[in-house]
Amino acid sequence: MKSNSKIAFGGGCHWCTEAVFQSVIGVEKVAQGYVASIDENNTFSEAVIVHFNTNCVNLNVLIHIHLLTHKSSSNHSMRNKYRSAVYTFSEAQYAEACLVMERYRLDLGQDLITQILPFSEFKASREAIQNYYKKNPEKPFCETFINPKLTLLLEQFTDYVNHNTLSHLKTNEKYKTRNSE
Repeated sequence: MKSNSKIAFGGGCHWCTEAVFQSVIGVEKVAQGYVASIDENNTFSEAVIVHFNTNCVNLNVLIHIHLLTHKSSSNHSMRNKYRSAVYTFSEAQYAEACLVMERYRLDLGQDLITQILPFSEFKASREAIQNYYKKNPEKPFCETFINPKLTLLLEQFTDYVNHNTLSHLKTNEKYKTRNSE
């Protein structure tokens, strides 16, 4: 029986986050845009909403992917634009996300700046920049910033990655060099 859920992630450029989660098996839709939470986090920040099939991929794996594919343990000057966050849609999802984050914080042995926040609002990106990586995989931005994240997915989450959508990376010389060592 198919079971659908959704979670939102922010942390880096939404082009990067969108491309990462579009490559995960069980992710059925990624909505790119801006997410706001509540209280002091009520301003919009670049993020994506990930719609996924829980029979194929679980929240634990998705959060782990999110933490490893953006700077989840360091602040930088662009944090207002790129809030590091997991946005939850229910109290149960919030509680599960807290447990997952604490486990990874202990495993990594470092503090995480990623916040777990209640989802409040979403504004979609303009159509022209949605699916940016799918439309522009050879653009310098994609090769410089997105490909390394997708290569990390291939290396560390191989069972959860749609290898067909990332087959072009396997012919990339940088990927070959990294994986022949």
